Amino acid sequence: MRLLRIFTISCCLFIVFNLSAAAQKTATYKTVESIQYRETGELTPYMEERCKLDVYYPEHVEGFTTIVWFHGGGLTGGEKFIPKEWKNRGLAVVAVNYRLGPKVKNPAYIDDAAAAVAWVFNHIEEYGGSKDAIVVSGHSAGGYLASMIGLDKSYLEKYGQDANQIAALVPFSGHTITHFTIRSEQGIAGTQPTIDAYAPLYHVRKDASPLFLISGDREMEILGRYEENAYMYRMMKVAGHESTFLYELDGFDHGAMAIPGFELTLRILKEIGLN
Repeated sequence: MRLLRIFTISCCLFIVFNLSAAAQKTATYKTVESIQYRETGELTPYMEERCKLDVYYPEHVEGFTTIVWFHGGGLTGGEKFIPKEWKNRGLAVVAVNYRLGPKVKNPAYIDDAAAAVAWVFNHIEEYGGSKDAIVVSGHSAGGYLASMIGLDKSYLEKYGQDANQIAALVPFSGHTITHFTIRSEQGIAGTQPTIDAYAPLYHVRKDASPLFLISGDREMEILGRYEENAYMYRMMKVAGHESTFLYELDGFDHGAMAIPGFELTLRILKEIGLN
């Protein structure tokens, strides 16, 4: 098990990546925007508006890794985007929009995340990607969604997929207790921690996909977010999960941690053979 604290921005940016260098130099990249990822069932107008994703991928390349990326925003805001740090790196990025509160309530957000990941499993080979190299990540609320669908297998099972097919889970500063917006829907204050079926912590298990928890500085994160992730790390170990890792980005607050987090994710993928 690894517990890593990264102390300075220079340390973060000093990481050198050799991610398929030749392919990066020669590949061209294409973005296909606003693909509707809900393929079954009746769609409401709001589903038609929000349940869309963009696919950024290297053309004429086979077997590349794909990162599914969920934006943050407290489950009430935010918009899909392709992180520039992941462009021209020999991999694909799928940026996902999902429905937001208060127009919808839990578990609509989690269900949308699962439907989007299922779409990637069903279609990424059409773009040249590998179903064996799908990584699920996100920042803040997006990190929460990544953890929920990766640990509670019921969400992806609904769409005919096994959460254990995910090659790696890389949540950035995600809640591991029940998300504060979901608690608010239940009349619970944001400062009152809750662990129920909508908390990733509730679903710790030894057979989950590799889990790489990335947090900002424990003294600068919001509402004990580092400590939540540290507890998740510990409880996954207690459950017998051999591939849980925790990274703390010293000197970075909740929002700023995403920038070094993008670079750290690339290093992680290289280390586990996904790029």
